[in-house]
Amino acid sequence: MKKMKATGALAAAAAAVLALSACGSGGGSAEAGKGEISYWLWDANQLPAYQQCADDFTKANPDITVKITQRGWDDYWSTLTNGFVGGTAPDVFTNHLGRYGELAENKQLLAIDDAVDKDKVDLSAYNEGLADLWVGQDGKRYGLPKDWDTIGLFYNKDMLASAGISEDQMKDLTWNPKDGGTYEKVIAHLTVDKSGKRGDEPGFDKNNVQVYGLGLNGGGDSSGQTEWSYLTNTTGWSHTDKNPWGTHYNYDDPKFQDSMQWFAGLADRGYMPKLETTVGASMADTFAAGKSAINAHGSWMIGQYTGYKGIQVGIAPTPVGPEGKRASMFNGLADSIWAGTKKKDASIKWVEYLASSACQDVVASKAVVFPALKASSDKAAAAFQAKGVDVTAFTEHVKNKTTFLYPITDNTAKVKGIMEPAMDAVVSGKAPVSSLTAANEQVNALFK
Repeated sequence: MKKMKATGALAAAAAAVLALSACGSGGGSAEAGKGEISYWLWDANQLPAYQQCADDFTKANPDITVKITQRGWDDYWSTLTNGFVGGTAPDVFTNHLGRYGELAENKQLLAIDDAVDKDKVDLSAYNEGLADLWVGQDGKRYGLPKDWDTIGLFYNKDMLASAGISEDQMKDLTWNPKDGGTYEKVIAHLTVDKSGKRGDEPGFDKNNVQVYGLGLNGGGDSSGQTEWSYLTNTTGWSHTDKNPWGTHYNYDDPKFQDSMQWFAGLADRGYMPKLETTVGASMADTFAAGKSAINAHGSWMIGQYTGYKGIQVGIAPTPVGPEGKRASMFNGLADSIWAGTKKKDASIKWVEYLASSACQDVVASKAVVFPALKASSDKAAAAFQAKGVDVTAFTEHVKNKTTFLYPITDNTAKVKGIMEPAMDAVVSGKAPVSSLTAANEQVNALFK
């Protein structure tokens, strides 16, 4: 799930958490296995499913109740960080690959290896690779998988039809950083100025655009999860020297900079909104308002895009790149336990329940996201199909092994703090792509 802003104060919280965990999280206390535990998540669309999971869990464990708090993305992480510092963090919370390495390093997370072994949790039941992601550099496990996501192209069917572009064409797009391939041709043709001229027609006014061929979700900070990574990673480029736990970033690579030159150029040519016009706006809502024809976005957004009234939405796979394959970032969330919890045993029970078919089948039935368990994931695909939504664009990445991992390294907040303004400057046209070389040097200095 998208997308993290840099937050500080983690190192400052480490000592406080150690002190709290030393006096409060031991499993020996009877109180550690019962009472009310707190659980936080950020996605309002998933709240009903997890509330049902909590109710079902309490029926099976009458001594434990779960209080769920849902906060918006930015508020979620800032409040969570403050909770670590102040000793008020939730017992259990939804965790992100872009954060957990730093949280583990600063002793914020409870390792759950012993419980997973004792309770014989079948890690092979999850989609391939998801369980391994939550083993830190110290070899300890800090979460159990809850879901996964990939990237696809949401498009307005009526706009395609009026432009004479077939849905089969959308499913067979190609891309390269030199001329954009058929992807750019389609984006240009779907772009319409206020006088009705298309982006590929003479007289098109790029300064007075009515409909953009491609929507914009921001500069993409250090990962470009939904913005550009589905393109850059078809060129043979990767974010880091290895993943997970790389120690060298590659934003100075010509393959990456050429790709970003093309991406930023879309706004300059009038095919994509200028970055400054998107600040504070929802890209999905802009799409629903008829301001963009195609939006590259994550599978967690399926329900929102297909839920807009009066908009016929299709979903196409990402384009095939220069190396002959599609690409999508593969992100998987997990539930983790705060090291300072006073309800260790109850929290472990809840995390294991969240990761079980009893809960993940409930999540699957709601047709909102793809649960981590293979069987539950298949049930989610069927639930989407029952609602008339073809999710093949997302599932085929997993089936065809065209995914790559969200970059998992140390210093993630600092990396984002450097790369977000650097990427924004490039995408807004205020700095050349060559400026990313200096930003890359700053990033790699963090690992020396």
